[in-house]
Amino acid sequence: MRIKSTALNNLKLAIKEKARQLGFTLAGVTACKEPAHYETFSAWLDKGHHGTMQYLADEKSRARRADPKQILPECKSILVLAYPYAPLPQDAGKIASYALNDDYHDVLLSKLKQIVSFIEETLGHTIPNRYYTDTGPILERDLAQRAGLGWIGKNSMLINPTQGSYFFLAEILLGIDLESDPVFETDHCGTCTRCIQACPTQCILPNRTLDARRCISYLTIELKDDIPEDLRPLMQDWIFGCDICQQACPWNRFAQPSSFAETKIPLPILTDELGLTPSAFNQRFKLSPIKRAKRRGYLRNVAVALGNTGSVKDIPALEQAMQDDEPLIQKHAQWAKAQIIKRHPHE
Repeated sequence: MRIKSTALNNLKLAIKEKARQLGFTLAGVTACKEPAHYETFSAWLDKGHHGTMQYLADEKSRARRADPKQILPECKSILVLAYPYAPLPQDAGKIASYALNDDYHDVLLSKLKQIVSFIEETLGHTIPNRYYTDTGPILERDLAQRAGLGWIGKNSMLINPTQGSYFFLAEILLGIDLESDPVFETDHCGTCTRCIQACPTQCILPNRTLDARRCISYLTIELKDDIPEDLRPLMQDWIFGCDICQQACPWNRFAQPSSFAETKIPLPILTDELGLTPSAFNQRFKLSPIKRAKRRGYLRNVAVALGNTGSVKDIPALEQAMQDDEPLIQKHAQWAKAQIIKRHPHE
C-alpha cells in the first residue's frame, strides 16, 4: 500500500526528531542509487591505496558499494545520521579521541535499532531495513554529502559547517520512499591546505582520498604486520588512530560538546602499556575499539611511540618487551631501543 506523501513527510520529520532524542546531531535522507564518487573509490582500489584491506576490494564488496540495492533489494531511501564525539585537547595525543570511550559500534547500533523500531511502530508494520555504522559495504561519506550532512574535505573526512568533523556516521537503508534532502553542494575547504601540511606521513592525496598505506590510523589499526621502518619515525606518539588532520582543520573550532564525551580510557603511560599481559589487555579493552588492533598490534605501536619519544629510562621496559612471546612486539621493541640509544649515545 502506498503511503501518501504528506504522511511520509511527517514521518521523516518524526524520524529526525527521534534521532535527535537519541543523540544524533545531524540527519538527512537520500535516494537509494549509485554513489556519485564510486569511480573515485574504484580507482583508489586499483591503485592499491587500500593497502592490506583486501575486504574492500573483493568483487562482492565493490558491487555493494556501487549499488546499495545489492545490500537491500527493497531499498528506496537511506537515512544518514551523525553522532558527535569529543575532540581531544590540541596538545593531547597517542589515542584517537573517538577511541577513548566504549566501542561506538556497540553504542550506535543499538540506537539505530531503536530508530527502526520507532519507524515500524509508527507505520504499524515491519519494513525491509539494514543499518550500519562504519561496518557496511557502502560509501557512507558519499551518502552523507548527498543527504545534506556536509562536504567531503581535503582530508577525506566529512565536514559540517557548524559541527566540524568530530562525529561518527551511521546509515539505515529503508524499504520506504522518504523524500530526499538537498545535496550539500558547497565546498568550504577553499584554498586551505592545513590538513595536508599537518599530516606527518603526507598520506593525503590531491583527490580527497588517502594513501592508506601511509596513514597513521591505518598503520596503527589495520596493518597487522611490521610497520615500514621509514614511516615509524613519522608516527610520533600515536598508538591507536590519529587526529592530526582533524586537529588542523579550522572548521573543528565549531565542534560541539558531546554526550559521547566521557573519557573512559586515560591517556596511557607508554612503559606501563608495554607491560600489558594478554589477559590484562583483553580485560582493559574488551569494550573498547582498541581491541581491534589486538595486543600484538597495540604493543607494536607502543614500542614505536617509545622509539620516537622515549628516553634511556624507558630502555628496561623495551628490553622486557624484546623477550615477549610475540615476534612482532620483539622486533619493534628492539628498533625502539636502537632509536633511543641513537638519540642519547652518551647516557
